[in-house]
Amino acid sequence: MFSSLIACNGGGNVNDPMEEQVEKLLGQMTLREKIGQMHQVSPGNINEVMTQLENGEIGSMLNVTNPDMVNQIQEIAMKKSRLGIPVLMSRDVIHGYKTIFPIPLGQAATFNPLIVEEGARVAAVEASADGIRWTFAPMIDVSRDARWGRMAESYGEDSYLNAVMGVAAVKGFQGDSLNRPTSIAACAKHFVGYGAAEAGKDYNSTFITERMLRNTYLPPFEAVAKAGCATFMTSFNDNDGIPSTGNSFILKDVLRKEWKYDGMVVTDWASATEMVAHGFCKDRKEAAEKAVNAGVDMEMVSGSFIEHLESLVKEGKVSETNVDEAVRNILRLKFRLGLFENPYVSTAQSVKYAPEHLAKAKVAAEQSVILLKNIEEVLPLGKRVHTIAVVGPMADAPHDQLGTWVFDGEKTHTQTPLKALREMYGSEVRIIYEQGLAYSRDKRTDGIAKAVAAARQADVVLAFVGEEAILSGEAHSLADLDLRGAQKQLIDALSKIDKPLVTVIMAGRPLTIAEEVEKSDAVLYSFHPGTMGGPALADILFGKVVPSGKTPVTFPKMVGQLPIYYAHNHTGRAPSGKETLIDDIPLEAGQTSLGCSSFYMDAGFGPLFPFGYGLSYTTFAYDKLHLSADTLRMNEILTITANLTNTGKYAGTEVVQLYVRDKVGSVTRPVKELKGFQRIALQPGETKTVTFELPISDLAFWNIDMKKVVEPGEFTLWIGTNSSDGLSADFEVLN
Repeated sequence: MFSSLIACNGGGNVNDPMEEQVEKLLGQMTLREKIGQMHQVSPGNINEVMTQLENGEIGSMLNVTNPDMVNQIQEIAMKKSRLGIPVLMSRDVIHGYKTIFPIPLGQAATFNPLIVEEGARVAAVEASADGIRWTFAPMIDVSRDARWGRMAESYGEDSYLNAVMGVAAVKGFQGDSLNRPTSIAACAKHFVGYGAAEAGKDYNSTFITERMLRNTYLPPFEAVAKAGCATFMTSFNDNDGIPSTGNSFILKDVLRKEWKYDGMVVTDWASATEMVAHGFCKDRKEAAEKAVNAGVDMEMVSGSFIEHLESLVKEGKVSETNVDEAVRNILRLKFRLGLFENPYVSTAQSVKYAPEHLAKAKVAAEQSVILLKNIEEVLPLGKRVHTIAVVGPMADAPHDQLGTWVFDGEKTHTQTPLKALREMYGSEVRIIYEQGLAYSRDKRTDGIAKAVAAARQADVVLAFVGEEAILSGEAHSLADLDLRGAQKQLIDALSKIDKPLVTVIMAGRPLTIAEEVEKSDAVLYSFHPGTMGGPALADILFGKVVPSGKTPVTFPKMVGQLPIYYAHNHTGRAPSGKETLIDDIPLEAGQTSLGCSSFYMDAGFGPLFPFGYGLSYTTFAYDKLHLSADTLRMNEILTITANLTNTGKYAGTEVVQLYVRDKVGSVTRPVKELKGFQRIALQPGETKTVTFELPISDLAFWNIDMKKVVEPGEFTLWIGTNSSDGLSADFEVLN
């Protein structure tokens, strides 16, 4: 399904000229120099770093973004070290370098792989201009618990969506060839299961069975491995008691032997020595031993390899063969990147914030916005609107709009909604701005009265609320996902005046917003939209752009539902939807009178919004679902067609989604699994036939015997607008 994106992928082939170069250089290296290639540092004591460079004891450096410094480092490595091996310069470039795109969760909401690819390409062009040739993205952790702050950095809850978007990101970062100066090596992270951290608490343990690992968490990584992703990163978590950095099953058995991966594996920040804190290793020396023997090639910053590998080899606890294999993978990457031929970077550049980059960031932000509610067509704002009240802490928050994990984007370049509305539509309407709250956690309510007073003067109220960038991301887990500070009071006060209320939420995760949705006439959700979020939202509010985003994660009604996701198993007692909820329970009710099924008495069964949900200013109708056959063999392809009609008055784009259920398996199967999606643009009244090709081989899963097979039997498929609604049909797979 996912074809190779990188042409130079010939590791292990002794007849490959590049492999000959790798072997020739490896043969000249001392053990100390080999270990030096396995050592990654972040700049600290400059004199110490310079000495290490001259001794060939640094393979990679983090967080050097000054081109002059990059060239100075490479000059020492190339001309003063014995073998002249260039240093691999790296940086976290997650959703943009200078031009910041929506956070990855927002990019996933576009259901448009081209958006992800173009965003990564822009990031690569800008970052490589400063000498950065390796980034630690994409993060393709399947993320099903919004309490986990790093959900912001993911492509959401679905394995297939993570795979598609992850491959697109790799293609964007690496381009058509790694050795082009504007290409940077991608890094698939975190290998593996990190997104399933228990209770959504970052760095926490996971307890994923091998079958679930293979059916849900590994497929995105296999997809990017086969697409030529240059590097992999181990994760912080232990799974079933084994930290990923010391897990030879995933690093050797799966990654190397099963997938034939010849790229490079790096630890996460200090995750090697953190195996001591896990209680998996007694000291730093044993951590180095277990990491290298498990299949790690390079250690990020913690330094146990450079400290202890020489003695570990001499003691026979780590074979030099394992060291050699790690260094091969590192040198191969450097050759593929063309660093030996061109390690330096030009200091004359003008690519940052280029107009075409900003234009692409705006389109990405536009397509990422999700319309969750729109009563009586409050949106788009029309000619009946003469005065707008803009309120809320996120209306003019240039730093927070960029979202988490932004090291290099500058808030001075951020175009906020307030700024955009004034510049783009200020001549058409009067804009009254009253912030109400200074920031999202602001608990002071004295400004709410001023916001309400401003709202009373307006024809419509635009309330921009959500969460600051610092409230999501690494180590930023939350147990409470309600709007922070006095934002709930602000929305409540605004809802009580007789004016249409449009609530725009900017956040790094799904928040529990049932009350705010109920009190608002329209709701737009924008996962932190980046540099151009303001103009994108302004054009959506005024209808120049019609929203098309879909939820890449399930939105819970309340935090107690987490983790929540659409692709759950059916259970033996699935809810019927007729269960009695807590407010309707009669006094002294009998034990079985409420129904014995899998649901919450206070939340029911369903979410606030399902996966794949999103409205438009227009409406779409599905009909004439047709299957090319209702019985198929294992090697055949099922063709599915359906008609999609724009039944509204605006041109719009619908994300058509294909789901499948395997009704009976040797192990229980999810109620639905996403197998495809397409963005279809239609004019009012226009009808198009949407076609999906589903290879029966795509129905394979890891069965009771831990073998990946397609099991014969009955299946149901759906084509529709989200994971809950759609046309359905049955088919059968024969032996």
